[in-house]
Amino acid sequence: MSKDIKIRKGLDIKLVGAAEKKLRETQVSATYGLVPDDLHGVIPRLLKRDGDKVLAGEGVYYAKRDERIIIPSPVSGTIKEVVRGEKRKILTVLIEPDKVQESVQHDFSGWQNASDEDLKDKLCQAGAWPFIKQRPYDVIANPEHTPKAIFISAYNSAPIAADVDMLVQGREQFLQTGIDVLQKLTPGKIHVTLASDNNSSPFASLQNIELHRAKGPHPIGNVSVHIAQVDPMNAGEQVWVISPEHVAVIGELVTQGVLSFERIIAVNGSQVKDPGYAKVKLGAKIADIVDSFNLVQEENRYIQGNPLSGYKSSREDALGMYTNQLAVLEEGADYDFFGWTRPRPNKFSVYRALMFSFLNPGKKYNLNANTNGEERAFVLNGVYEEVFPLDIYPVQLMKSCLYRDIDEMEKLGIYEVAPEDFALTEFVCVSKLPHQKIIREGLDQMIREVG
Repeated sequence: MSKDIKIRKGLDIKLVGAAEKKLRETQVSATYGLVPDDLHGVIPRLLKRDGDKVLAGEGVYYAKRDERIIIPSPVSGTIKEVVRGEKRKILTVLIEPDKVQESVQHDFSGWQNASDEDLKDKLCQAGAWPFIKQRPYDVIANPEHTPKAIFISAYNSAPIAADVDMLVQGREQFLQTGIDVLQKLTPGKIHVTLASDNNSSPFASLQNIELHRAKGPHPIGNVSVHIAQVDPMNAGEQVWVISPEHVAVIGELVTQGVLSFERIIAVNGSQVKDPGYAKVKLGAKIADIVDSFNLVQEENRYIQGNPLSGYKSSREDALGMYTNQLAVLEEGADYDFFGWTRPRPNKFSVYRALMFSFLNPGKKYNLNANTNGEERAFVLNGVYEEVFPLDIYPVQLMKSCLYRDIDEMEKLGIYEVAPEDFALTEFVCVSKLPHQKIIREGLDQMIREVG
């Protein structure tokens, strides 16, 4: 029996460019890239150098803080180049694929009787551990710890977000095995959340889970909302989080002994004339993916993730490990002369001054990446609280992050949030402040000071 999760605070932003449920192949990239910055908090230490041969699934680098956390190659081939930045920081590891692909084989026989520590070691060795994140801090989970529960959100409520059922298409048979593996890692429950009106999802029939039905505006699909309503964290506790597609990948790894790097992602947005889904391989160049679609040939903004909480990329960048969506929007670099003084019926806003979007709540909008303003001081108008459903004071928490008051950040609930929870407050902010960046820096400060 499912348990309902309901919120009233939030905001649904209806955008044009949602992906249709059709799948297409994309061209093979000449090089594949691993970007350490995709894994927040990971300082890489190379296992391979320029010119070295590597198999698909073989480790390329590991995390300095824990050598067991290995990042594998998505393809078999040759390390073409280790691209470095300032102070020799590793920016990207470029891999030139072989014509015939070979993968590392892993032995998970008897995993049902293995201890949780043995299972953790096997997942680390296979390169699957980075798929599991932890709360607090929203970073890769520490394999030394044991979570009180594991949460899986099978509901993307963000604007034009990817459909979760499409993301696991073709891997539905591995979901139950993935759930059973995760169950051995926690003494608590596996919580799975679906949209209240989704009755055909493959997640609805899984065993050994606590199923929840979610209803309300965005961010109803965010895991922080589910944790707060289902099993709130207390001091010293941890909760682990994993994406639905990665549950299927872990199930396939345990069943077949090979870590798969093929993914289904959404390619959509207002600048995609024929938005849909693409079968790709992690690390592929973004240009090779989007060029398989019909784009509006203007100055575009490429976003890995949804338009609210994704991050800006270029056509030459590699597809990140956690990316399940490429959104292409108009850059919108032009200046709207006196735009704030005249009525604009085709603009979306939560404010009613000179905006009329509140008169047509079902209308879809073609928004660009222009913030229409610069950073300024906080304007306290109460609108943040209207779109923020957690029982936390968002302005006070962000201010404590800015002046780095550790005790105050703890009292105000820094352990309960992730940067994505502040995407809506950033969207409605008249001060044009980077809320998600502020929270990310606050979480990093807590890691350094508290651990």
